[in-house]
Amino acid sequence: MLIYDISREVFSSPVYSGDPKPQSSWLSKIEYGEEYNLSAIAMSSHAGTHIDAPYHYLDDGMTIDEIPLSRFYGRCTVVTISGLITGQDMEHILPHCRKKLLLRGEGEVFLTPSAVFVMSDYGIKLLGVDSLSPAQSGDEFEIHRELFLNDILLIEGLDLSAVKDGEYTIAAFPLKLGSLEAAPVRAVLFGNEKGI
Repeated sequence: MLIYDISREVFSSPVYSGDPKPQSSWLSKIEYGEEYNLSAIAMSSHAGTHIDAPYHYLDDGMTIDEIPLSRFYGRCTVVTISGLITGQDMEHILPHCRKKLLLRGEGEVFLTPSAVFVMSDYGIKLLGVDSLSPAQSGDEFEIHRELFLNDILLIEGLDLSAVKDGEYTIAAFPLKLGSLEAAPVRAVLFGNEKGI
């Protein structure tokens, strides 16, 4: 079995405009004569590869700790597509996809409302993108809200550069951060070696 790490390193990842940059500091360090190393971190819940919960845009939506873990595990499809993705684009893609869909577009994956509607019609339950957002600037509210109203969970900031298009098993469990709208995730894909 092959395991692909599709998460970005938190401290070197780009951050969404206006979000704080993740920071770390040492509370204790062996090289300074302490008995152990101990660090502290400060960051947005949307830093690095992370999952947005419906509560991010819906006041009555589920928080990250309320979502069943089964939503973040299972068969998925990786598809390369970039630019502004329409409903017509989705009509061509989705008949060949699982209900968990990861879109690779070198950080340039942006949905239109029609794309979200078609995804909902096809029963997509989890969308992952390698961009910081699945929406162009100015469309954030509408696209996120439509995804969540249609029960489509969202992983943002994936690193899909080392995987090819095709089917995998995804495991992308968020940190259990009570009552929050998002959480960092260590996302991995499991694939079979050729011939096995």
